[in-house]
Amino acid sequence: MKKINQKFLADTLNKMYPNAKTELNYNTEFQLLCAVMWSAQTTDKQVNKATNQFFDDYKIPEDAIKIWLKNLTKNISTLWFYKTKAKNTYKTAEILIKQHNSKVPKNFDDLIALPWVWIKTAKVVLAVLQNAHYLPVDTHVHRVLNRLWFVDTKTSEQTDKLAKNMFTKTNLVKLHHTLILFWRYFCTARKPKCEENCPFKNNCKYYKNIINNKK
Repeated sequence: MKKINQKFLADTLNKMYPNAKTELNYNTEFQLLCAVMWSAQTTDKQVNKATNQFFDDYKIPEDAIKIWLKNLTKNISTLWFYKTKAKNTYKTAEILIKQHNSKVPKNFDDLIALPWVWIKTAKVVLAVLQNAHYLPVDTHVHRVLNRLWFVDTKTSEQTDKLAKNMFTKTNLVKLHHTLILFWRYFCTARKPKCEENCPFKNNCKYYKNIINNKK
């Protein structure tokens, strides 16, 4: 089975999701940073449901300090690992106030130095806020790129290391958003919608190994 063309992947996803952007709700840079941090092991929908209740009063790092750790924990208690996320968000707010004039850092190294900010988190924040040339890879993007033969890797970390050089002539920010929508609503982990006119199914490892074996 032949790997699909990179341009075909990007162009097709752009047609499928022409208005693709992050589905996390935010109005300030600090809100985006927090929302991305909290989205780890949690759906964007769950994060939005939580933040809709208190983001009007939670816009800058100082607001996180005013809310206090106990109340911050309560506000995001519906999310996985909420206690750890709240604690690290509070620490992040303190660092931003003391070291970055309450601003979200604009470079990768400063971002990943913050508590609970991983490589993927930093890349998402920079891609959304600065249109930085990153393709953040989570377990789902990792799954899609493996299914479509772009990589043959075991972990999302391995895929992440290959991603930037893999799509050198592609708008990585746009591809990031379209890939997210594709795995979220089409190429799901369980029961992907291969039979619903998936434009990539003839070049898909999952479709070949799982679907065709049932016929």
